[in-house]
Amino acid sequence: MSPPATLHAVVPEGIDDLAHPSGGNVYDRRLLDALRTRGWRVREHAVPGAWPRAEARDRAHLGEVLASVPDGSLVLVDGLVAADAPEVLVPAAARVRLVVLLHMPSARPDAADRERAVLAAAAAVLATSDSTRRLLVGPNALDPRAVHVAEPGVDPAPLASGTKAGVALLSVAAVTPGKGHDVLLDALSGLRDLAWRCVCVGSLTRDPIWATRTLRQAQLAGLDDRVDFPGARVGPALAASYAGADALVLATRAESYGMVAAEALACGIPVIGSDVGGLPDTVGQTPDGRVPGLLVPPGDAPALARALRRWLEDDALRQDLRAAARERRGSLPGWAVTTDRVETVLAGLLTGVAA
Repeated sequence: MSPPATLHAVVPEGIDDLAHPSGGNVYDRRLLDALRTRGWRVREHAVPGAWPRAEARDRAHLGEVLASVPDGSLVLVDGLVAADAPEVLVPAAARVRLVVLLHMPSARPDAADRERAVLAAAAAVLATSDSTRRLLVGPNALDPRAVHVAEPGVDPAPLASGTKAGVALLSVAAVTPGKGHDVLLDALSGLRDLAWRCVCVGSLTRDPIWATRTLRQAQLAGLDDRVDFPGARVGPALAASYAGADALVLATRAESYGMVAAEALACGIPVIGSDVGGLPDTVGQTPDGRVPGLLVPPGDAPALARALRRWLEDDALRQDLRAAARERRGSLPGWAVTTDRVETVLAGLLTGVAA
């Protein structure tokens, strides 16, 4: 495969900020670095702004960035930026080969039409899950030939040690409304008769007002001595959190893929979470059809409480789910697979051959 002279990558400013980690930022960084190792010359354009809620000056700056890109260039734009800049990106798509990397479709009704306009103008859309692709080629009516799937990869990891009784619960998600910590706390409130502890790893500064409300909820529920909110963790600190966990709990209200679920499964940790979006596909199955976790309707605290009670009280169930998680870890895709899929799409745009 012959790489292009330059790939222009437009990403939100701060994708390497360790204080605010996110799955989308990790994906962007791993992909761009991998393309470089394969010989692609990647020019990153980090654009400031509270994307996808940018101000006019941020969109104006984005316009200046794109104006500096030569005609016919290959331009990869992160979906957070693409969701809020049709005034800039739709005209740009007429002179550059625009590719949108969509981590999650916009959940804001006021933004859906703006995002759809950019996606329709793009030469290709890279979705990070099959569930997202189904949404894009359904209600959004995008050309199915232009929408491709490149699921996130996951790195191999040691098996977690955990505890025999399964009492070490872990949640990894920024403390924001969409991640459902309020649902998790409601569920845990009904389990005070059982032994357990829960560590909720994730940024407390992404939405400070919501985070303050969540910590107050834990205190009022009498859970502040059993639920810990240590903030964001990355690298060895995050790996240590997985290493000591028995089950990953995700009460998220929406999820395009769920990279932390894959990270947990890579450690042989079952997932107890929401049956929403791409999360069921990420959790997946073993070759004989066993699911390495328990999935419940999103936003349903009683259902989540019942699932957690089953996990904590049923030793045979725990052993079955742990065995399934350890088997599932061998079939998780690595980042090389992700890069292969993206590279195929990019190369197809350069040669005019459909991926």
